[in-house]
Amino acid sequence: MNSTPLAFLKGHGTENDFVILPDPENAVDLTAALVARVCDRRAGIGGDGVLHVVRSAAHPEARHMAGEAEWFMDYRNADGSVAEMCGNGVRVFARYLEHAGHATAGDLAVATRAGVKLVHLAKDGDVTVSMGRAVLPDAGVTVTVDGRSWPARNVNMGNPHAVAFVDDLAHAGHLRAEPAYAPAAVYPDGVNIEFVADRGPRHVAMRVHERGAAETRSCGTGACAVAVAAARRDGVDPAVTGAPVTYTVDVLGGTLVITERPDGRVEMTGPAVIVAEGHIDPAWLSESAV
Repeated sequence: MNSTPLAFLKGHGTENDFVILPDPENAVDLTAALVARVCDRRAGIGGDGVLHVVRSAAHPEARHMAGEAEWFMDYRNADGSVAEMCGNGVRVFARYLEHAGHATAGDLAVATRAGVKLVHLAKDGDVTVSMGRAVLPDAGVTVTVDGRSWPARNVNMGNPHAVAFVDDLAHAGHLRAEPAYAPAAVYPDGVNIEFVADRGPRHVAMRVHERGAAETRSCGTGACAVAVAAARRDGVDPAVTGAPVTYTVDVLGGTLVITERPDGRVEMTGPAVIVAEGHIDPAWLSESAV
């Protein structure tokens, strides 16, 4: 790897941005240190995370899904840590597969650490992802910022979320550091924390601190968790009413539309854009390995 330029692309979904590393045969030694350096916004390419594109059959964590999905999204946070799922990331991942000729407009299956996700690439540019079902554990937490505390709803979308409803998004503070939450034992592997304010009927806005990445411009799984938490707060459960419910969720980087179906499936629709592609200098890669 150190003597060969490493191909990359840059993409974003509602300004949640990613470095895309195509590696079909899983040949790249993608260390945490390399991921963190690639995602560095001053000394690297810059991104909220890395989308490592690998054939499912070539990755030990995804081989069992190869019969359902040819491609595995090996997602890494900006600090190099491994994550189960990224909602904006899977839309950009699908857009890359279309860009590279591995997929066409229509339906596509993508393997992730949170299972196989079904994606629809619309001809108008939007991408819809079937994000699976939300799990709402009984255990919740209290989130605290600058001496002010709120109860937070525990929602799992394949990764953990704590959703706090606030009167003003400014109450979330700067979000460079992880907000305090208790009891910490509820989230042994860390948590994504969303602060949510109402904007209108079934319309909310959010800010998010993503574990391993600080505040990001958007979080797809977080938007899904927020929509489900808002629906329950509003007394709406599609499994009970038999009718889907849709929330518009404004993030710093744009807008996502989230629908929860009566069978529990949560669908997310939003844009996904490829903005650049090139090669990483092999000399820089060698320095990264030191």
